[in-house]
Amino acid sequence: MEIKPTLLVLAAGMATRYGSLKQIVAFGPHGETIIDYSIYDAIKAGFKKVVFIIRKSIEAEFKAAMQDKFSRAVEVDFVLQELDILPEGFSVPQDRVKPWGTAHAVWVAAGKLTEPFAVINGDDFYGYQSFQIMADFLKSGQECGLVGYLLANTLSEHGAVSRGICEVDAAGNLVSITEQTHIEKTQDGIVAIGPDQQPIPLAPDQMVSMNLMGFAPSLLPYFGKYLEEFLREKAHLPKAEFFLPLVLDKLVKEGATQVNVLPTPEKWFGVTYPADKPLVVEALKKLIEAGTYPQNLWNTPVNSK
Repeated sequence: MEIKPTLLVLAAGMATRYGSLKQIVAFGPHGETIIDYSIYDAIKAGFKKVVFIIRKSIEAEFKAAMQDKFSRAVEVDFVLQELDILPEGFSVPQDRVKPWGTAHAVWVAAGKLTEPFAVINGDDFYGYQSFQIMADFLKSGQECGLVGYLLANTLSEHGAVSRGICEVDAAGNLVSITEQTHIEKTQDGIVAIGPDQQPIPLAPDQMVSMNLMGFAPSLLPYFGKYLEEFLREKAHLPKAEFFLPLVLDKLVKEGATQVNVLPTPEKWFGVTYPADKPLVVEALKKLIEAGTYPQNLWNTPVNSK
């Protein structure tokens, strides 16, 4: 039976570093968002369904910008991620404002994920080859994988970024993954700043995750299990988040599944900060001039695999 993978787009973030709803900001010549280019690449690579994770507060604006663009090319669905959507027996702490995180978003969407699925951030450009690598992986029937980028290919010129730092064995399998929420270039090289404010040196060729991860639906119960563990241990911390790398790290260390790290040659760009926008616009312009994308993204049918 043909596997028809789903793409889960995380678009419920609050964009605190950017300062506005960057998920629908136009970067392409005909008003295309970064999400548009991701969806285009995903359809081309063979994804058959797209599920957007959004918040109720942006639902109308987001759907107005997105719903009709590519619905003729791919099945589209939406899921709301709200603070009070929690496992039975748990409630939202009084001082909680920050969303619960990327892995909570996957747990919220579990009912829509009946096929093997990949997860992406809505504000990151991943490149076509990355989607093709992941689509081929999911169609092969394997359980869990992530697309790995060279750290040097994922940095912003305008400030710190969050990345999942991967330890990989000789066979290309994940040994551990740690979410670092403050990675930046300095005069002394690339460093991560941890909670203790001490810099951790990182190599430019360090393999990192950009949240382009793939899962078999059989792994979804682990999201619920680990979410409950997280809530019991850290729900009282106002800024604690249930990140996707935490789930992968637990899956590996508990022996629940093998996680394949799938290297990509692609170079990331995205809009972590407002000053990133001109660079993104210029990068997309060059890709259009090179023939990677059409001038008007949705003016012609996408040739999917």
